[in-house]
Amino acid sequence: MPERLAEVVDPAAWTCPAPLRDQPVVVMGHGGGGALSAELVEQVFTPAYGNSTLAALTDSAVLELGGARLAFSTDSYVVRPLFFPGGCLGDLAVNGTVNDLAMSGARPAYLSAAFVLEEGVELAVVERIARAMGAASEAAGVTIATGDTKVVESGHGDGVYVTTAGVGLVPAGVDIRPQRARPGDVVIVSGPLGLHGVAIMSVREGLEFGVEVTSDSAPLADLVAAMLAVTPDVHVLRDPTRGGLAASLNEIARASGTGVRLSERAVPVPDAVANACGFLGLDPLYVANEGRLVAFVPPSAAEEVLAAMRAHPHGAEAVVIGECVAEHPGMVVVATGLGGTRVVDLPLGEQLPRIC
Repeated sequence: MPERLAEVVDPAAWTCPAPLRDQPVVVMGHGGGGALSAELVEQVFTPAYGNSTLAALTDSAVLELGGARLAFSTDSYVVRPLFFPGGCLGDLAVNGTVNDLAMSGARPAYLSAAFVLEEGVELAVVERIARAMGAASEAAGVTIATGDTKVVESGHGDGVYVTTAGVGLVPAGVDIRPQRARPGDVVIVSGPLGLHGVAIMSVREGLEFGVEVTSDSAPLADLVAAMLAVTPDVHVLRDPTRGGLAASLNEIARASGTGVRLSERAVPVPDAVANACGFLGLDPLYVANEGRLVAFVPPSAAEEVLAAMRAHPHGAEAVVIGECVAEHPGMVVVATGLGGTRVVDLPLGEQLPRIC
């Protein structure tokens, strides 16, 4: 490098859209469901809490208590804006925790709801969110049985944050976890991808795509029950929220030590999502969903499970998108429409922050 240029250019002062992996402080990417989130959990929280139940790192923990198998999960919701096409913070907080329980095969039963309110937020907004939670819990067949409220000074919050926790019963004979993925498993998604992330983005950024994009937020416990009625031997379930389908598949591949191979043409991406992502330079595989699941199913049961999913309103557009393979363990690859292959890696952070 020329001496004069070296005096002007200071690499330490460079900035990049993707945060560096050795950040000494929390950055937005730590909450994005990608590699930075995984590092935060693995390097800070897991060593601090140190137990085998947490080490499984599933959407919900499956616990033995009093002779029953319980699924237990908790999640915080900090979505911005609070209201968006197809939903709001309230129903999102219910559906998200219900779905985390369902991904263990559980039948969700009870939720808690904790509100953090910023001083100055309109009570009408809080009431609207609470009523949406009540309606969503009724639709999902769960009871909000307890809760808490805190208020922070103006400027120390973002209107309303909600944390929900939930418990549910896991049926006998059901063992759903990412470590159970096996070569030969058929990979199924329950419907079109990317709708939630694009719906949030369209409102937040004031963008129009020629048609209103509506969030897919929905409770999936009944859909999972229909799948388990066909066979209790569903190997893996995940709801591809933060980090999208790409993050979920990478987590499954790494946990099971297997590979995943997708067909790009089979992945259901609506035109509006594809157009929005193309315009903004985003990959639909990394865009969050709130009412979709991805399933790894033994090939012997795949056809029946797929039929059961398509018979349910929340799985009517379910399709097979790929398979689990012995090759390239821990990696996800996509066969492109042009005959090539590309690696789909775990995202570093989140393309669209504050979406759930």
